[in-house]
Amino acid sequence: MRDVIVLGSTGSIGTQTLDVISRHRDQFRVRALGAGGSQLELLAEQAAVFQPVVVGIAVEEKLAEFSRIWEDRYSEQPMPHLVGGEQAMSELAGLGSGRSITDSDVVVNGMTGSVGLLPTLAALHSGATLALANKESLVVGGGLIADAMVWPGQIVPVDSEHSAIAQALRSGRHRKGLTSPVVDGTSEVSRIILTASGGPFRGMSRSDLGNVTAEQALNHPTWSMGPVVTINSSTLMNKGLELIEAAYLFDVDPTDIVPVVHPQSIIHSMVEFRDGSTLAQASPPDMRLPIALGISWPNRLPDVARANAWDQPVAWTFEPLDHDVFPAVRLAQSAVAASSLHPAVLNAANEECVAAFLAGKLPYLGIIDTVRDVIETIDFPNGNDVETVLDIERRARERAHELMARRAN
Repeated sequence: MRDVIVLGSTGSIGTQTLDVISRHRDQFRVRALGAGGSQLELLAEQAAVFQPVVVGIAVEEKLAEFSRIWEDRYSEQPMPHLVGGEQAMSELAGLGSGRSITDSDVVVNGMTGSVGLLPTLAALHSGATLALANKESLVVGGGLIADAMVWPGQIVPVDSEHSAIAQALRSGRHRKGLTSPVVDGTSEVSRIILTASGGPFRGMSRSDLGNVTAEQALNHPTWSMGPVVTINSSTLMNKGLELIEAAYLFDVDPTDIVPVVHPQSIIHSMVEFRDGSTLAQASPPDMRLPIALGISWPNRLPDVARANAWDQPVAWTFEPLDHDVFPAVRLAQSAVAASSLHPAVLNAANEECVAAFLAGKLPYLGIIDTVRDVIETIDFPNGNDVETVLDIERRARERAHELMARRAN
């Protein structure tokens, strides 16, 4: 029986994690649930069903409202212990424990944005297995995370692409990365092939994107995700963040991570080995598969999602990414190559620009253009501790707002 702590429980990753657990209650027990506080009724329902010991809410003022909902609907059950405020998610993450993948609790970090960094570090310090869906914490704190790990292979990636890569890497030797349990001699890996659906604007020219609306950008052709991730997928910044994540997770040079557009989203990524072989992980687009692996790794749970229908005609296509129309990936590639702080600036600026676009305050093409301008005009300090990372993040956000204000005038 594994105890599971779910951060971001009311979001897309969190709800699907609980769906997987609900069908394997004999193997998993929910110890704690954490959420931002925007869906308190759903959070209370989750707590009533899974009966965690602790519930955390990132906005402390929401605790009283949660208590009222509980008393109105679930008073026949004892209310879980409540924690609230900015440190609530880190407090929950720190409840985990363990010294190896076979005896540890699992912390699922399904939060969105760089606010996931401190909970990620707390989970690692605790010794728990970290099922990591919050790519931004690795993008922002990739230089810090290796030092926070208690045992090798403590991180299990939950992004579908990185889960696919981790699975393919089990077929060959690879030098130590954050996900590797042991150092296994000389690497046999040549390149990582990172697949992308292409988003809703695949095949368009840059001029076609000049008048894109938020409604259009939120209409992803394959995946159902939260608004920030969906906008990032439309600009392909999400693929840029995943490239940075892959470089840290698997100890691969960013120039050896090749993005390729695969509109069907069946091949979730590939590993090319030095003998010329390429291994791919294929399955219908369903996040429950990488989530299930994240909480059960290295074992597989039965009947998580449907498999490919091999008795039906099918065609899979691949095409190169148009970097002129979608420059976010190369921007991310150069950021991770420059320093451990450049990705933090890239991500912070992007989060502010996406929020401005969704609020109607920035044109679509202004998102990546502004991010690039922030990186080019900000002063990068020396050092790479938590305080330095948080400070440059803050300054990147401020700089993004300055540049967006100029763009609006």
